[in-house]
Amino acid sequence: MKLHVLPVSANSHGCLAIIKHLSLESSVTIVDAMGKTRTPEFIAMNPSHCCPTLQFADDSAIWESSAVMRCLCNKFDEKGELYPRDDLELRGKIDMVLDWRNSTFYPELFHIVYMMFGVDVDEEMAKQQFKKLIEVHFPLIQDTFLNGKKFCYSDTPTIADLSLGPLVTLLKGRKKFWEKVPEGIKEYYERVLEAFPGMMEYVKLLEDKALNYDGPGADAEP
Repeated sequence: MKLHVLPVSANSHGCLAIIKHLSLESSVTIVDAMGKTRTPEFIAMNPSHCCPTLQFADDSAIWESSAVMRCLCNKFDEKGELYPRDDLELRGKIDMVLDWRNSTFYPELFHIVYMMFGVDVDEEMAKQQFKKLIEVHFPLIQDTFLNGKKFCYSDTPTIADLSLGPLVTLLKGRKKFWEKVPEGIKEYYERVLEAFPGMMEYVKLLEDKALNYDGPGADAEP
């Protein structure tokens, strides 16, 4: 199996964390796909030309970070450490967080963060999206997903945290926005990073990009 990733991308970081945490390097080869996702070979494998992409022995593939993390855990995480096999209620909650992250939380980051990658964003929309993070999404994470626990619905980390936590790094690209992120969210983010030291080399790539960003919006008020 091969895991095609963009090392700087928060969407790849959870999958990379699983590879490192479960010591899967001998079973899953990590491939840096930077600059390769629009090649004919890559598009033949994944017409959506996105990462992470998990390529199987027959050259078929799956993509979307949550699907890839589920697949890796179902195949290799025999004890159900990161994605429980027997506790179906917890598994359902983890699935809910994964789906919420992709359908609700991640889209709200677009205008806040993607100027770092050369994408045109709307500064007024960035303020509106951040306001929604502060008023709606961060309270949901803290009061419902965490609710006194160290991680989402659990005192041990799961793929729910590997999906959600790495996205917080992106917010460091706007210094004054980052200052307004609730301490509880920052503390949760740090717990996720501490639980998966193997992904830190990749998180550091994104963090450096965010902290060194000085283009449009970098010093904007939220």
